[in-house]
Amino acid sequence: MKAPLAGEILDARSRPLHDLRISVTDRCNFRCVYCMPKEIFGRDFQFRERSELLSFEEIERLARISVSLGVTKLRLTGGEPLLRRGIVDLVAMLSNLRTPEGKRIDLAMTTNGSALPVLAPALKEAGLNRVTISLDSLDDEKFKAINDVNFPVSKVLEAIQVAREVGLGPVKINTVIKRGVNDSEILSLAEHFRGTGNILRFIEFMDVGTTNGWKLDEVLPSAEVVSMINERWALEPVTKTEPGETANRWRYKDGAGEIGVISSVTNAFCGNCSRARVSAEGQLYTCLFAGSGYDLRQLMRDGISDEDLAKALTGHWRKRDDNYSELRAALTPGNRKRIEMSYIGG
Repeated sequence: MKAPLAGEILDARSRPLHDLRISVTDRCNFRCVYCMPKEIFGRDFQFRERSELLSFEEIERLARISVSLGVTKLRLTGGEPLLRRGIVDLVAMLSNLRTPEGKRIDLAMTTNGSALPVLAPALKEAGLNRVTISLDSLDDEKFKAINDVNFPVSKVLEAIQVAREVGLGPVKINTVIKRGVNDSEILSLAEHFRGTGNILRFIEFMDVGTTNGWKLDEVLPSAEVVSMINERWALEPVTKTEPGETANRWRYKDGAGEIGVISSVTNAFCGNCSRARVSAEGQLYTCLFAGSGYDLRQLMRDGISDEDLAKALTGHWRKRDDNYSELRAALTPGNRKRIEMSYIGG
């Protein structure tokens, strides 16, 4: 096992904890078919009561201690994080955090963009560094069918533009590709975002949770996406700048920017995964495909000291041995329980 850096902790596979993704709400105003299908998360679905969610003070405390243990990136997720009342105040609280070396953390957010045109300036002023926006189709009718709440694609495109204008960029656009649903739009999406300074990322349809009806034959391998785009506009690989990056990056040879592909199904990146996730009610998950979490909310509400909370986080991470994506073929037939994406973000 390699020696960790100062303040850094390593898990059972020598992977450091560098990225913490915090869900601030389990609610979302979309019902995307691969995440919160309406037949499961319908009108009568019972979301968490406000008292069950981590308070902003609890989130800040957890983030502050995590940063002291080596976390350098914080990402706010949901559900839809912009639905959490006072989200700008939380961003301001977290933007004050510093690493043990005194460096600013990288503070980002993943959002569907629906409320971003209004909130983007305030989020930037509060200290948010950048945003990732989900966009699965440029075709308005298809996009409305995917989000299943009749939300127009023009509003998301406006959100991307506003985020770029206020300095929340480069904006990353996440597109989940599902064979037979939106794979015909790969080239049109690439063309739309070429030369804009934004970064389009194609994500393989993943078996997160148990409600999205995942089937292997609906996965379009990232290699096919790259090949398709390369035939139209020549690409060349970009070397990863950090070992924990999830996306493989490709640059247009004509200088029109870059794309990324996230290939959890066909090219697992468990070996250097440095991410932990905290659900809105304070459960710590050490894998996107985990079936159970570690209750941090109860520890904090029972009065645990900062020192002991740091020890608890350290001990839990050191035991981490997750590598679901590398074992997927063997585990999927067993219908293994997995936490829903809507509880812990992507």
